[in-house]
Amino acid sequence: MKNTFTFLFLFTILPFSFVKAQNETTVISPDGFLKMQVFQRPENPNGELFYQINYKNQPAILPSELGLSGWGDKMEIENVQSRTQDTSWKPVYGERAVVRDHFNEKTFVLTKKGVRNKLWLIVRAYNEGIAFRYFYPEDPESGGSYLGITSEKTSFVLPENTFGWFAHNAQAAYQYLPLKNWPGECERPLTLKLSNGLYVSLAEAEMVNYSRTKFMIRPNEENIIRCSMYGRVDEVAPFGTPWRVVMVADKPANLLANNDLILNLNPPCEIKNTDWIQPGTIIRTVSLTTSGAQKVVDFAAKRNIRYVHFDAGWYGAETSINSNPTKCDVDPKRSKINDLNITEVVQYAKSKGVGIWVYVNQRALANYLDEILPLYQSWGIAGIKFGFVQVGSHRWTTWLHEAVKKCAQYNLMVDIHDEYRPTGFSRTYPNLLTQEGIRGNEEFTDANINTTHPFTRFIAGAGDYTICYFHRKELKPDLERSINARSLQNTSGHQLALSVIFYSPLQFLYWYDTPEDVQDEPELPFFDHLPTTWDDTKVLDGQIGEYISIARKKGNDGYVGCITNNDARKMNFSFDFLDPGKNYEMILYTDGGEKIKTRTHVKIETKKVKKETKLNLDFLPRGGCAMVIKEIK
Repeated sequence: MKNTFTFLFLFTILPFSFVKAQNETTVISPDGFLKMQVFQRPENPNGELFYQINYKNQPAILPSELGLSGWGDKMEIENVQSRTQDTSWKPVYGERAVVRDHFNEKTFVLTKKGVRNKLWLIVRAYNEGIAFRYFYPEDPESGGSYLGITSEKTSFVLPENTFGWFAHNAQAAYQYLPLKNWPGECERPLTLKLSNGLYVSLAEAEMVNYSRTKFMIRPNEENIIRCSMYGRVDEVAPFGTPWRVVMVADKPANLLANNDLILNLNPPCEIKNTDWIQPGTIIRTVSLTTSGAQKVVDFAAKRNIRYVHFDAGWYGAETSINSNPTKCDVDPKRSKINDLNITEVVQYAKSKGVGIWVYVNQRALANYLDEILPLYQSWGIAGIKFGFVQVGSHRWTTWLHEAVKKCAQYNLMVDIHDEYRPTGFSRTYPNLLTQEGIRGNEEFTDANINTTHPFTRFIAGAGDYTICYFHRKELKPDLERSINARSLQNTSGHQLALSVIFYSPLQFLYWYDTPEDVQDEPELPFFDHLPTTWDDTKVLDGQIGEYISIARKKGNDGYVGCITNNDARKMNFSFDFLDPGKNYEMILYTDGGEKIKTRTHVKIETKKVKKETKLNLDFLPRGGCAMVIKEIK
């Protein structure tokens, strides 16, 4: 309920202005480009509520239904309350050092014949998109009413010939499909390409105490996307549903550039002292022995990697009810040696300037959470990776976010793996550094998927993609002999670039690799000095599933990542994002091919560049490049 009260407080920032109820009311973004109309149709006397969204006078969402269980008809707009907010805030970390939160808002106070309580429809119009939610206020006389929300009527009607990037679950591959005959429900966010040239992303924000909603299309319908709730929500007023978000842009790059909107729709940071929250790079150890872990710590210290992560199996079989995460008891299926002493490794790592993370499956988290948090703090553990979390139901959604809050009480950072997808909770509890909910390198994704991720999954927030580097057949011949062996399909230049393009404050490197796989390749200093959070980010260009280029800044240093899909590509790269009148030195990492006599064939060049510089890039299939840019003073 804390989020609800934060929301109520925001209403006191600026006074309401009251306007007379009318059949049609428009909420307009500060720049005037986005408009959402809320109305009731005169030809439909049943009291249903509808909306539509236009962007630069072009339709983005055609007239679509609003409402949820118990509030689908017989509604009247009693009055409309308006306010405007234009503030800025500084995140603990992020893709930018300062985030602007600028919107126009209208709250439609709804009544229903025969029902004493009221429902609010709150609409915010940002330059980046439209967001709306339903809110049950507390009745001033009878108090908070009990709520049983079983369905949501919210729909999104798109123009004909709209296509979308469909994924039936958070770790699925994307399919480019028309809005009909879908093979199941679709994960959020859902990015759409309209026939009029607009791009729309349907997302949600502040989904922390509710039931997960996916998107569906009924068998006999076309171009009508409906909300499908995982299950019932039982709550007490005052209570607000998650924000439904409609981001609109005239080119794909702007969808990703505007993803701060999801954070803006969440309450401010609730952690008073955040000094202990330290993002960085991380490598896992799978040896699960004291000596093996110490070797990985030595490697991390050498390569300037901030953390080492103990993966599943360190406290027993992760899915067994008998496994106890309060002590080391290595799963014999993962290691024949059972000598792991994590506290000893933690102290060894501390002497090397390296922190330790541990994996804990949700089964053990649910049974031992209150016991392990103070214990891990006493051990000196930096963070916990939640594994195989249950997502979807109201119960487990609430449990999961409460668990992150509890971790903050013990100065423990969190990485949530498997099907969890973010909705901006890291603004409120920034100890949640990152999460999976992505088809990552563990699945050996190809470059078509990697050039789709930025415009789909990364609109929601940070993604733990688990970047690999050396897991290739030509570098590890033993892969040929292993059962169902798979290896990286993408080039070394592509993999380097992903660490810049795919934002994750906790950035896993060398996922399938071990220290023995590394032979001090000359390009590895790029990873050694890689920031994982940024002062500024510019999405330079991109087309979904084809290519993308992103520039980021940390302090005085710039980093650039560019990748192509499975096809070779030529790119005329411009440095017009640099400051005018300044000179820079760039280190360029590209795929040099067989002419470069290293195992990874990465070509390294140093060039002088400035704002007016143009660079012709020639990408191999599944290729890419990375850059480090420093000002010459």
